[in-house]
Amino acid sequence: MPRSRTTADPSLNGQPTLVIVESPTKARTIRQYLPENYRVEASMGHVRDLPQSASDIPPELKNQDWATLGVNVHQDFEPLYIVPGDKKKVVSTLKAALKEAKELILATDEDREGESISWHLTQVLQPQVPVKRMVFHEITREAIQAALQQCRQVDEGLVRAQETRRILDRLVGYTLSPLLWQKVGPGLSAGRVQSVAVRLLVQRERQRRAFRSATYWDVKAQLTAHQTPFESRLVALGGMKLASGQDFDPQTGELLPRRRVRLLDQAQAEALCQQLQGATWRVRDVESRQVQRKPAPPFTTSTLQQEANRKLRLSTRETMRIAQNLYEQGYITYMRTDSVHLSQQAITAARECVQQMYGEPYLSPQPRQYATQSKGAQEAHEAIRPAGSHFRTPQETGLTGRELALYDLIWKRTVATQMAEARLTHLTVTIEAGEAEFRTTGKRIDFPGFFRAYVEGSDDPQSALEDQEISLPPLAVGDTPQCTHLEALRHETQPPDRYTEASLVKTLESEGVGRPSTYASIIGTIQDRGYAQLEGNALVPTFTAFAVTALLEQNFPHLVDTGFTAKMEQTLDHIAEGETAWLPYLREFYLGEQGLASQVKTQAQAINPATARTLELEGLGDAKVHISTRYGPYVEIPQNGEVVTVSLPKDLTPAQLTPQVIEELLRQKTEGPTKLGMHPETGEPIYVLTGSYGPYVQLGEATETNKKPKRASLPKGVTPEQVTLAMAVGLLSLPRTLGEHPNGGKVKAGLGRFGPYVVHDRGKEGQDFRSLKAEDDVLTITLERALELLAQPKAGRGRSSSTPLRELGAHPQDQQPVNVYQGPYGYYVKHGKVNAGLPEGTTPETVTLEQAVELLAARSQNPRKKTTSRRKKS
Repeated sequence: MPRSRTTADPSLNGQPTLVIVESPTKARTIRQYLPENYRVEASMGHVRDLPQSASDIPPELKNQDWATLGVNVHQDFEPLYIVPGDKKKVVSTLKAALKEAKELILATDEDREGESISWHLTQVLQPQVPVKRMVFHEITREAIQAALQQCRQVDEGLVRAQETRRILDRLVGYTLSPLLWQKVGPGLSAGRVQSVAVRLLVQRERQRRAFRSATYWDVKAQLTAHQTPFESRLVALGGMKLASGQDFDPQTGELLPRRRVRLLDQAQAEALCQQLQGATWRVRDVESRQVQRKPAPPFTTSTLQQEANRKLRLSTRETMRIAQNLYEQGYITYMRTDSVHLSQQAITAARECVQQMYGEPYLSPQPRQYATQSKGAQEAHEAIRPAGSHFRTPQETGLTGRELALYDLIWKRTVATQMAEARLTHLTVTIEAGEAEFRTTGKRIDFPGFFRAYVEGSDDPQSALEDQEISLPPLAVGDTPQCTHLEALRHETQPPDRYTEASLVKTLESEGVGRPSTYASIIGTIQDRGYAQLEGNALVPTFTAFAVTALLEQNFPHLVDTGFTAKMEQTLDHIAEGETAWLPYLREFYLGEQGLASQVKTQAQAINPATARTLELEGLGDAKVHISTRYGPYVEIPQNGEVVTVSLPKDLTPAQLTPQVIEELLRQKTEGPTKLGMHPETGEPIYVLTGSYGPYVQLGEATETNKKPKRASLPKGVTPEQVTLAMAVGLLSLPRTLGEHPNGGKVKAGLGRFGPYVVHDRGKEGQDFRSLKAEDDVLTITLERALELLAQPKAGRGRSSSTPLRELGAHPQDQQPVNVYQGPYGYYVKHGKVNAGLPEGTTPETVTLEQAVELLAARSQNPRKKTTSRRKKS
């Protein structure tokens, strides 16, 4: 690799310095802070990588047994790097720019991935001019100019650590995935961190299936003192503590052993209410406790992903995409970091914001700094915060939508770190009534401190935020409040919560599994591969996840063990620090006596595909679930000496499969569909059935003359047992016309694949859809409400639409429109019949016509290969 020089050849003064960054957005932002004789180009991410498919492998290597891995395991694990087809034009542009340059500055991101991109650029471009590595954690004029004066060389240790991680992930994924294709089904994948994450989801679902709910009762009293009403709960009876939720095993729902508690049933609780009707209520004790709350540390990659998921309902993938764009536009510091450290510049800027916006009393007496707890923190050296020496308020940025929401979150969290602690008083009042002991708790905020700016969210939606006061009347020992009402309350223990994206990220990080910067892509892959579905904000594992996890647990238990995977992560950190040699580690892991290659070869012969595709789920008795690669999941039930099979709806998850669901599917198969009644207008029977895509209603029977009777899916959350004849008639009438749109065309309401909707049908001009809100009913929605929804901006669902998100202008060659759309795989630009995806870091709001034309040209030169069917020779 050429060494950097501090001065260039004087004869080259007229030539520019070439600066290479990853994305066009970053290039545009950094260009404005560089001298005029600097040229900035984008590499569009990695310019070189391991082959992604067999077509990428050079012809002379296709017969090598290691070629499909992309790593020569026989020659010191030498990786096979290729320049992908869609990067060849980028490389040509960079080489041409380098020929005219006097110096090359590599300004890729300040982490291992960025270091790796820089190293690959030197290997591909083979520069004959001085090379420098420029790093910065924010894109501001001050940061860029300082970085120009402090350039260094590419860090070979970081590059080697990243390469080892990449090779390790490739060996695990490309060795195990083909085994899953053979034994479970096509299109599946395994991964070093991905498979551990899937197992966590499955383990939690197993716990939920094994959970048996228990019931306990207590009594709530409505009391009044000093003309102020308040509530109190029964906590003890006859000197014995009353059973509460914490006395039950969170895994099984059963009462924990050796707990000396009083467990009330309904009769006892109601009888106690009667006994206490005439009792005297007396305050026995009042406890007052002052506490102080400190603000949470500034954001790291992990905590930003968690908080954005909780507060903004953003997926980890969306969070990182938006944060990347905010960073590249110069709004925030680098978003891939394990550090909670704040620079002196950031602390000063945050304290200025506090003084200006909240006043001196809300400023912490001393600057507050946080220590990074993560031992292996190897990423950027500062937390995620607003960029620059002056923090722009969210209103000053000009940002909109989710970019504004995420910046606002980061701004508030950072500013709060330099605010005074919140001071609160917790009150606990014990009240006696006969043998019963009641307790009331209250909270008073004496000084809100940092609560004025920011309160951290919680994974538990039921938990109250800390800035919510609970007021109580001024109670003193000996006071006798009046009881106005008593109510016996039934409680049911709840199974452990499913993982959300936020709680899964938190668990992975706490267990030391993977790197926070990779969690977004891992969680995205889990959903893309069909291992989990989102229900609300929860990640629900599928039958495929159960089957794959069981296979890996039984045959490769260490690969899905959090402890083993965390140790691998530590070893990779040691390699980065130069404490561990990378090659012996890879040899032992893959080629050792108990290495992965040997294990897979042995287990491939032992694993029976039929067994691998069979699941025995908790609580289903003798019923077994089978995964069919052709027909989807089905259940097998022994009945009267025979085995009966019933197909399961495609969207059904193990969480929803109960004995009752199986019984209904079996009854439908043996007895036929449930008849609700006769249609009031046509006189035809209406049935409730369950098919491949879930329950639905059907008008009439399927016959030779009526092969496709009218059907309508049930709305989400409605079970077949809840369907009435009137509801079925309404569903079968969909889509229903609500009236005329003021701009012409019909307005209709219907129920589709993505739920209930209203549509403005403009005939040949197209259709404009909007989803209904939770409070809307597709069967009763009015024209007025539909027009209100249609007037709102359209929210993308991740699928393509005939309406462009943005019109960029006319193509310079034929003057035809170039527009931005959203499809199932992300944002893309379209010109005529040519589509080109937007590169990572580029958004619909920032892409330019010039960029779009370049992307479309590159796609035209390297079109995707189309598969054609083979014709039989005549």
